[in-house]
Formats: sequence, structure tokens, C-alpha cells
Amino acid sequence: MGEAGAERLECIDLSCPDVERLAQQLRKACLETGFFYVVNHGISEEFMAQVFEQSRKFFTLPLEEKMKVYQDENFRGYTPIFDEKLDPAKQRLGDAKEGYYIGREVSGSDPRAKDPLQGPNQWPSPDTLPEWKQTMKMYFDQAEKLSRKLIKLIARALELEESFFDKPGMFDHPMAVVRLLHYPAQASNPEEGLFGAGAHSDYGMLTLLVMVFLICKEKDAKEQVWTNVQPLRGAFVVNLGDMLERWTNNLFRSTLHRVLNYGVERHSIAFFMEPNFDCIVECIPTCCSELNPPKLPPVKSGNHLLGRYKVTHKDYEAVAKRKFK
Repeated sequence: MGEAGAERLECIDLSCPDVERLAQQLRKACLETGFFYVVNHGISEEFMAQVFEQSRKFFTLPLEEKMKVYQDENFRGYTPIFDEKLDPAKQRLGDAKEGYYIGREVSGSDPRAKDPLQGPNQWPSPDTLPEWKQTMKMYFDQAEKLSRKLIKLIARALELEESFFDKPGMFDHPMAVVRLLHYPAQASNPEEGLFGAGAHSDYGMLTLLVMVFLICKEKDAKEQVWTNVQPLRGAFVVNLGDMLERWTNNLFRSTLHRVLNYGVERHSIAFFMEPNFDCIVECIPTCCSELNPPKLPPVKSGNHLLGRYKVTHKDYEAVAKRKFK
């Protein structure tokens, strides 16, 4: 597995009034790499600094304190280092990172709280982190709003009405998740199967990222070539997920990516925008034809997500059983 230089990504400027131009630029990015930068997106650098500050405050707490909010039956809360293994075939240990899941808030009295991955969030004690919950809820709301803007632009890039993904049952109750991540100062060694995050594609529609990582554009290649994607000040890196690739009949790309640690502590934040749990994802009519039939059968979004969790989360069975005990 070789490494090349830095990858040059398309930069989508949401302040541009020419929506058609943006859609064509986005289409190019989705066809070529499945990754792009987005700038002038409405989430200020000052606010992002606050989100990172609160994230760092949590991860500097003693392990005993963090384990008080260990992931619950809805996979909300803290995940310790090595808990997740994103590339089981090539990793000797789990990912050298710890994380924190924050999902869409669903009250225990809501009928949807009976479904997998649905329910209330866990929050650190306000006595310990008084500004934490408010900051994270504000970020969740802003990141979801941005994701919805991008989904409309993706529809335009597919030559669809921008409201295509607004249909009932698609994103009116999305499986959206904020994932706070902390990579300790621990060096990776791919030859020994040690990674900050193993190679994987994301599971849903799209992901907003703030971090340094590597991508592999040809995920089925025998000799994979990995290129660096560097952060751009004030920008999010956006990548496409498996569900969008499936919707587009593999036209738009859900690209492999991974994280290598170089002995320097790092923090990252990801926002995953997934379709509704019960959303049936099947090939969009404009992405198939008699000569190009659907390559994959329809799938329920939540089933795909649970399948990936089962493979990559060490304690999946034990955690999932608590939901239906």
C-alpha cells in the first residue's frame, strides 16, 4: 500500500449565487473523489473553536469519569480507545482513538425510541462540564442545517429537483450523529496493523469532517495508493457515504479513508448525516437504464448501519442486547 502526495479537492463556496455552477462543480467532485471542501457555510470559526475546546475538556477527564457515560443501548456516549475496529481484516488492534456519540434527541416516551439507535443522549455532568451539552446541541443543529443544504445541492448535481431528498421517509427523521474524536500521541504502523482509524467508507449520505486523513480513490485496487487530505482553514471536508453511492448506482463515490497517527495528539469532529432508519435506499431512476441496470438491491438504511456497527464495534452484541432486554 503506497502513499502519494496531497489530494487537491474541489472547493464548494456556498456564498456563490450561481447554483448551477456549484452543482456542476459538486458533480465533478462526487464523480472523481467523493470528497470536497465547503466554505462560507455559515458555521463560524469562533464557534468551532468553542466546540473543540469543550471536546478537549471531556477527553482530558479521568477515565473513571468518562466511563460514567459509556455508550448505552442506543450507542450514545463514550467509546474507549481500541473499542472500534474499522478495518478488521488488516488491524491487529482496534482504532487508536476514543470517541463520543451524540445523536438526534428522541425522548423515551416517543414510539421511535423503541427502534435501534434511537433514544435520548447521554451527557457529562453539568457540574463537571457546565457548557458542554449546550455547545454540542448547538453544533448538532448547525451541522444538520448545513448537511441539508448540501443534500439539496447533491440533488441538483444529479439533475434532480433540489427537493428530491425531502420526500417523507427519507430525511425527515435522519440518523444524524456528532462524533467527537481524540487520537492520543501514539504512532501508527500500517505494516503491523496499527492505525488511528482503519480504512473504511462511511455508511450514510454524507459526512462533515475537520481533520487530517488519507483517502484511496480506487478501493478495489490490488495495490492501494493513499493520498493526504489536509484541512483548509474555515472549511469542512465533506465526503459521501455508502447510501448515496447506492442511490446513484455507484456513480457518486463513497471513498475509502483512514487515519494514521504520527506521535502527536489530535482532536477531530465528524458529523454523519444518515437517512431515516426505515428509509429504503434503491437506485434513483435517472442513474440506471436498460444498459445500466441497478447494481445492488434495495436496502433499509438502518439495517445497513446496524450491519456495519456489528462488524466494527467490539461490544456491539452486548450493547445491542441492552436495548431489547
